[in-house]
Amino acid sequence: MAGGIEFASIKQAVPLMRVLERYRIGGLRRSGKDQWRGRCPLHGGEGQDTFHVNAARQLFHCFSCDAGGTVLDLVAAIEHCGVREAAQKLVGWWNLPATDSRQPRASCRQPTVTEKSKSLRPLGFRLRGVDGEHPYLSARGIAAQTAAEYEIGFYAGPGLLSRRVVIPIHDEAGQLVAYCGRSLDGAEPRYKFPAGFPKSQVLFNLHRAATGGAETVIVVEGFFDCLRVHQAGFSAVVALMGSALYERQRWLLSQRFRKIVLMLDGDQAGRRASAAIAARLAGCFPVKVIELAAGLQPDQLSERAIQQILTKEGGG
Repeated sequence: MAGGIEFASIKQAVPLMRVLERYRIGGLRRSGKDQWRGRCPLHGGEGQDTFHVNAARQLFHCFSCDAGGTVLDLVAAIEHCGVREAAQKLVGWWNLPATDSRQPRASCRQPTVTEKSKSLRPLGFRLRGVDGEHPYLSARGIAAQTAAEYEIGFYAGPGLLSRRVVIPIHDEAGQLVAYCGRSLDGAEPRYKFPAGFPKSQVLFNLHRAATGGAETVIVVEGFFDCLRVHQAGFSAVVALMGSALYERQRWLLSQRFRKIVLMLDGDQAGRRASAAIAARLAGCFPVKVIELAAGLQPDQLSERAIQQILTKEGGG
């Protein structure tokens, strides 16, 4: 399409319910004046009512897989494409006029999730007696200096995280909001979070990653991936604490960075997640996906190997 795309006009002109009908997504039941709900068409879902649509506000959200947004986000998710390509499809389907407007980067800078965000309150305490020189850390390749900087270590005190390696989690402002405890022997749960902790609202290490003024951020899955990439000399690195990117996390990244390097695990789940996340971010950022060898995770690589991969791929 020769002209530019006016994203705001498309979101107003194309009814979300009409797009759902075009994809023959049925089974939605009215749950209010402008509200519909049903099984999520994006991940199949086990719940009958996880997928919610607000026809008046032109928004959708799945409370299971956390997909959500506007008609553009829906088409991008179904077609596995970027937001710009989704917009081009809608322009063609609805015979909308193209404009000379450029895609505004700000289009991805406000969360469009319809769920109520859970507040992250600062903890009123810090764990004492954390051993940053425990053999488990050195066995995972974590230097004592890194453990001290991140305040990570073995905790032998009482409570939920007793006899686990504790990892402090901060919000984007640097306030301590939770501890996660990692079992030493792989006992389940391997990672123990406080009950109800909203991982979707925070990115591990964001408050440090954003301080250096870097335009590019490296996104990994786990805590130890993040620590190893940091030790390899790349301070602008954050962890999803899983393999999903949620709407608020996307917004947090958009407020601080201009480019994304995805370095998720080299298993099937990691590669599927990389493709899905790259598609969701494509309308907001230039995205580079690094595919690790099958079965490998970033924290299993040597620091030299991490340096070579990220330097080659423009990670810093």
